[in-house]
Amino acid sequence: MNSKPYLSIENVKKIAAAAEAEALANKWAVSIAIVDDGGHLLWFQRLDGAAPISSQIAPAKAHTAAVGRRESKGYEDMINQGRVSFLSAPALQGMLEGGVPIVVQGHVVGAVGVSGVKSNEDAQIARAGIAALG
Repeated sequence: MNSKPYLSIENVKKIAAAAEAEALANKWAVSIAIVDDGGHLLWFQRLDGAAPISSQIAPAKAHTAAVGRRESKGYEDMINQGRVSFLSAPALQGMLEGGVPIVVQGHVVGAVGVSGVKSNEDAQIARAGIAALG
């Protein structure tokens, strides 16, 4: 029987706090979603002033990064380079930069999705959260 690491609620809270701190330090109003390796929502928060649509986009980006086992930007890049057929990929809706997988010991254990500012800034917030795991 194989075993693999997984996200505990303590891990999730640590990621969320660091992502929130990064967003607040930059005065960015965003939504932050954290999912497990199957894309199931473990944490969600919408900071004051974040656009309502960000509450739909952040979890979608996180889900895409988790089940795709790659940053959601990879799908955005493929589409922008002309591979528009990826728009019909089943179960992938957040194909925009800002979804970042959480990799521990070579295993994708979940992902962070952020929405509300420029896509590269969304990804910056997600990475800051993940960095809190050490």
